[in-house]
Amino acid sequence: MSDTSPSIEDLLNRSGAKSAVPASTTPTVQQAFTEKMEEVRLKEKEVEAQTQAGKLSVAYVNLKGFPISPEALRQIPEEQARALQTVAFLFTGTEIRLASAQPTAPEVTELLFQLTERLQANGAVYLVSQESLRVALKAYETLPKIKQIVKGVKVTDEELTEYQGKLQTYQDIQTILKRANITDVMTIVTAAALQFGTSDVHVEAEQEKITVRFRIDGVLQEVATLPHDAWKKIVARIKLISGLKINVTERPQDGRFTIFLKQGDTDVRVSTIPTTWGESVVMRILKPSAINVDFEQLGYRPLAKAKLLKEIEKPHGMVLTTGPTGSGKTTTLYAILRKRNTPDVKIVTLEDPIEYKLAGINQSQVAASKNYTFANGLRSILRQDPDIVMVGEVRDLETAEVAINAALTGHLMLSTLHTNDAAGALPRLVSMGVKPFLIAPALNAIIGQRLVRNVCEKCKEVVEPTAKELAFVKKAVSEIPEASGEKAAAETEWKFYKGKGCEVCNQTGYKGRMGIYEILTMNDEIKAALSETISEYHMRELAKQQGMVTMQQDGVLKVLDGLTSVEEVLRVAGEGA
Repeated sequence: MSDTSPSIEDLLNRSGAKSAVPASTTPTVQQAFTEKMEEVRLKEKEVEAQTQAGKLSVAYVNLKGFPISPEALRQIPEEQARALQTVAFLFTGTEIRLASAQPTAPEVTELLFQLTERLQANGAVYLVSQESLRVALKAYETLPKIKQIVKGVKVTDEELTEYQGKLQTYQDIQTILKRANITDVMTIVTAAALQFGTSDVHVEAEQEKITVRFRIDGVLQEVATLPHDAWKKIVARIKLISGLKINVTERPQDGRFTIFLKQGDTDVRVSTIPTTWGESVVMRILKPSAINVDFEQLGYRPLAKAKLLKEIEKPHGMVLTTGPTGSGKTTTLYAILRKRNTPDVKIVTLEDPIEYKLAGINQSQVAASKNYTFANGLRSILRQDPDIVMVGEVRDLETAEVAINAALTGHLMLSTLHTNDAAGALPRLVSMGVKPFLIAPALNAIIGQRLVRNVCEKCKEVVEPTAKELAFVKKAVSEIPEASGEKAAAETEWKFYKGKGCEVCNQTGYKGRMGIYEILTMNDEIKAALSETISEYHMRELAKQQGMVTMQQDGVLKVLDGLTSVEEVLRVAGEGA
């Protein structure tokens, strides 16, 4: 406020009022005095707001007594209006005006943009005092209850049905996006992602364009490009619905939103990182159907399945899954948990983050900011008297030691470890600092795994393998350990398949994925060989001698079963050792 602005005391003096009322005055006089003081106070607040508006170079409005129409109020749900301290006080169909106690906040600016885009109207934001805002918010009481706003994208079943007819190929996505406004871009991308069975949506700013890519069956496919000058609006829209800070572009952020459908909600995990030309946004679609895989559907061959079942039915010990990000480790662990989830078994998990909800299982999420780490959380979980514990990942020595001690004291412990294969898990634990004499009695089994694409059943056809592929298959089959019990068909019966491409697989030749596995179980020979100098190569050779079928060999057996291709096995698992 400027030096010439009147204070409350000045206004009171001009009105002839005193700062106190003699005790002998009547109640009517006292009430009049109180009302006068409140009136003067409110006038000063309006003067302050008007002065502040001038400093911010925004318009000012006093809504006390202003006739706010129900049509205007309905443009912003009450919960959102209170959270942002912003209301729509005027809406004519072509013009919309917002009143806000924080008119320059990025969230308010983005809200105005979204409203003008959706309504195709001109808009502006005015500054109001808190009292003026209170009066405006009170007007919501005169309206029928407005549905609370929720972070997320509303993709209706009607829209999905409509897009199913329009989205037959990836090129169709580009065609539809070219005609869409910014508000509809997210709906279209989301609907297309669901239509094509996408696990991750990548939206990346480049020098001259925005690239949209879908990861389908583990492989990235470029599906559309957008003009670079739309980047700020697109990323602002993604951040708004994901609960991220719109004005933060120089550091990574993580958020979530939900896709609401009649058949069930689907969560989307959003990650952003700064890049040269803007930001890279990755949206992981956490479809419940993707994780609702029964143990019997994981793709284990009968002998491998029987071996693993024996280990997970044990009352204590540790089962580890290994492999890179996206190799299906979480799906495997959840399938094991569902297999063991009965009323007489207490199961607790510790995850970072909790991506999927499992009925009947106690799931807890780590929070590093509150010192609730994997190690600390695991100690607390063990006081919950669980029978089975799942820890999202063994990342350090502290977590490894607590997990191994739990496995040694009557708990079945499930977790993951980032190594290339099953044999690499043992040297990795030793390199963390875990003593070999603790690993030997604690570990039940280690699962190494990858995901390969299935040959499309609609367009599969018999093909001739290349010389390299045939040599790879022959070598893998010849080295399958006799102790494993696995046997391949005679070479004269071998058939190789590949999809030629059709509308079902979108011309890729593949549809869906399955696991290829190797299972290392801890027998006496492997336990005796454990030492602080054990190498991954030595452990792998020892496991093969004990009957372990490698991932490559498991993949080749599934090739000969007509389920996948040699090309896929080589792509995800290499030629092996």
